[in-house]
Amino acid sequence: MPTIVHEFVWPDRVVVGTVGRPGERTFYLQVRTRADVVSVALEKEQSALLAEKIDEILDELMSGDGNPFSVPTTTPIELVDNEPLDRVDEQFRTGAMSLGWDPSTAQIVIEAYPLVEVDLEQIDDDVLEAGLIEVEAEEMLLVRIPVGTARAFAKRTREIVGAGRPICPLCGTPMDAGAHICPPPADFDDN
Repeated sequence: MPTIVHEFVWPDRVVVGTVGRPGERTFYLQVRTRADVVSVALEKEQSALLAEKIDEILDELMSGDGNPFSVPTTTPIELVDNEPLDRVDEQFRTGAMSLGWDPSTAQIVIEAYPLVEVDLEQIDDDVLEAGLIEVEAEEMLLVRIPVGTARAFAKRTREIVGAGRPICPLCGTPMDAGAHICPPPADFDDN
């Protein structure tokens, strides 16, 4: 069965947003072109890493001779998107992702694949030992965005990731709305 590709080239909107309260949030990568909206769930860490890597690619492109792709150093004000997510109908939970650059269109390319669970008990031992497990994804999300949109996407994503629970200044762990008790130090010795 061929892979269903949810492809967005020059989308109207591409953002990371959340549903839920801090500490219980679900992160979504949401893409929209006209009435076509696709939302895929991400882990917080995936969201943060995606923003970081997009900025790295853009910064590297900017440092090229004469900045041939006109990569902005900051987010263009007209591309700032602080609106909440559109309706969320989760297409899939993201497992693997890839990120790239297409110089022919001057676009960042994001690919997201569903999390695949494999029942290892049903796989031949020789295949397991050789590490040859291949799973074809039933569907994927493919998004192509120009450099200005990519810069705005990365900025918003960093802000969304950072808007969670406050960090305890003593222990560095997230604090819940109720009372916070710092965990014991890792090097605690009871002697």
